[in-house]
Amino acid sequence: MSQRLSRIAPIFFSVLLFGLSIWAIASELRKYRWQDVVNSLTAIPNQYILLALAFTLLNYLLLTGYDTLAVRHLRQTLPYRKTALVAILSYAISNSVGFALLSGSAIRYKFYSAWGFSAAKIAQIITFCNLSFWLGLLAVGGTVFAFTPLAISQQLNLPFLSVRPLGFIFLVIIIAYLLWSGLSQKPLKIRNWVFTHLSLKFSLAQIALTSADWILASAVLYVLLPTPKHFSFFSFFGIYLLAQIAGIISNVPGGLGVFETVLILLLSPPIPSSQLIGSLLAYRGIYYFLPLGCSVLVLGGYELRQRMSRSKTTT
Repeated sequence: MSQRLSRIAPIFFSVLLFGLSIWAIASELRKYRWQDVVNSLTAIPNQYILLALAFTLLNYLLLTGYDTLAVRHLRQTLPYRKTALVAILSYAISNSVGFALLSGSAIRYKFYSAWGFSAAKIAQIITFCNLSFWLGLLAVGGTVFAFTPLAISQQLNLPFLSVRPLGFIFLVIIIAYLLWSGLSQKPLKIRNWVFTHLSLKFSLAQIALTSADWILASAVLYVLLPTPKHFSFFSFFGIYLLAQIAGIISNVPGGLGVFETVLILLLSPPIPSSQLIGSLLAYRGIYYFLPLGCSVLVLGGYELRQRMSRSKTTT
């Protein structure tokens, strides 16, 4: 019975992920009239769509650095193609499905355990990747919020009118983290989380990698915005980060709806909300749903090959 469940579970997991992706797409499209969607999408020039696809590809290639750095930090030997596979599958699925600690960690545990990593090592990899994600957000968010103060719409009901104080808080955290890396040799403990010590050189590489990740992700949406842009990329970047933070705090899968609402409130009236519909839907499709669909197919194909190889060995 247990063997049968172990064979069925991966297939069920893949089908479940595919179902969640369909549900997410349907939820997004249900908010708009079909004609509005068509008109907004067709208004985006083809060259900008191709540019957004190129930025997405570069961004997901950059995401492979998370797991690669984590494995190197643990002084483990693993081919790049394997760390790249795990990273792309983890982020493509967790970005859209949400619950990164659950969905992304499940993917990492599945693959790394099959490659001989202990549960403790896998936990360290998961911790490293999640810490890196937040470090990148704090680094770029702190820089942009502190030096390009963004006025907050009262409709967001936030306890502050400008993000500048938030930017300085983020920068203080990053500076404290770098000081810990450079001056201390002890692990960092935050409640139940324990972060093994990283050298200053390694921490700087970690922050540079994750900051570039956030910049590329925002560039995907920026090139899809209606022209003229009305915003410099640096100004738009602050709005994008604030919308992402709101989506993360909401715990809604992929920040679906929350992310778009914040962007519409902060980007209009310079850009009419009716014109933003196509850009936001194209961004969801290119950056979230396309990688998700490809990852589900890759994961399903991997599971099918594994099942076929197990069948050959048993016969």
